This record gives sequence, C-alpha cells and structure tokens, in this order.
Amino acid sequence: MTRVLLVDDDALVRSGLRIMLNGAEGVDVVGEAADGREVLGAVDRHRPDVVLMDIRMPQVDGIAATRLLRAQPSPPEVIVLTTFDADELVLRALRAGAAGFLLKDTAPAEIVRAIELVHAGDGMLSPAVTGRLIALVAGEDRGEDARTRLASLSAREHEVALAVGRGASNAEIAAELHMSVATVKAHVSRLLSKLEIDNRVQIALLVQEARS
Repeated sequence: MTRVLLVDDDALVRSGLRIMLNGAEGVDVVGEAADGREVLGAVDRHRPDVVLMDIRMPQVDGIAATRLLRAQPSPPEVIVLTTFDADELVLRALRAGAAGFLLKDTAPAEIVRAIELVHAGDGMLSPAVTGRLIALVAGEDRGEDARTRLASLSAREHEVALAVGRGASNAEIAAELHMSVATVKAHVSRLLSKLEIDNRVQIALLVQEARS
C-alpha cells in the first residue's frame, strides 16, 4: 500500500483527489495539508511514501516546500501538481527534488500510475516531457558544470545516465544495455551518490544541461 499526502490550497482539489485515489487499489490517502508551511508537520504525523504537491500556494509554495522536505532524513517522494505543462516553475520544482510532475487534469489512472512509479523508484519523465524540458534548459549557462560532473562517471554509468536522460524506465534500460533491472537500480543509486543529487529526474536534467 502506497501512503499519499495531498498538499493543495484548494479544498475542492484535495477533495477530488482524495475521492479519486480512495477508489484506487494499493493507494491510501493518509492526510492533507492546505499550504507548504504545513508539509513538514503533516509528513511527521502521517509518514507518507509520496506527496502530491501543488506548486502555487499563497504562503509557502510547492517549490520551497519540496526543497525543505527533500532536505529531511528519509523524505517521501514528491510529485508536483501544476496547471501549466513544463513551465519554469515545474523546472524549479524538479531541481528542488521533485520526482516528477502532473497536470491537475491528468486522468485518474495516470495519477495512480505516477504514484506507483515514483514509489518504486522508477522515472516518470516521458520522452515528450524530456523534450520540453530541453527547451527550458537550452538558454541556461549550466552546460560546462554539467559536462564536468558527467565526465567523472565510468563508461557504464554514463550509458545509464544518458538512458535516464531520455526518460527510459529501469526495465527499458535493462533491455537496452543487456543487464538486470537490479543492476540498473544499483547503477542509478551510484549515480545519485556520485553526482550528489536527489533522484533520477535530476539525472535527466543534468544530462540535458550537458547538451546545452
């Protein structure tokens, strides 16, 4: 059972998400918060596996709340909720440590699937989403630093990083590189440690920055 915390300043949005998720097998909505300033306390009380986090909130927004949350020991994964697809705020949230993002009008089955993916440690950046993020990072001056960091990787680690950057899942990487899923997961864990980043989404962003 995946424990989920809902964070949104709109009570109707929270109610709609709760009703939808309560009907999904394997998902349990354990709590709610109405603003980013309530997130740390709510996480301490409810111990969720995944937080669905609105980006735009009036006091502490989802970006700041995600950054605070991901700085805690053994934090839950964060999926940010947004009205706008792959905009600058989404990019900032991903850099703050969010494991992915969803539009608020995403189909219920896709929301459940995204929760399952991030709880399992897999990615939820599709190639189409990755393409839009490339456009966002293209004008930024992060390429040299990203290339230097990727140069520290072994050849195999670099292959795995590039595959993550394309939005490939662990199973897809395993098939492409002729290794087991467990070995892929081990490589991803080493990448996170070596690159000093939070999750595979940030690996993907680093790969795209290196190409800019």
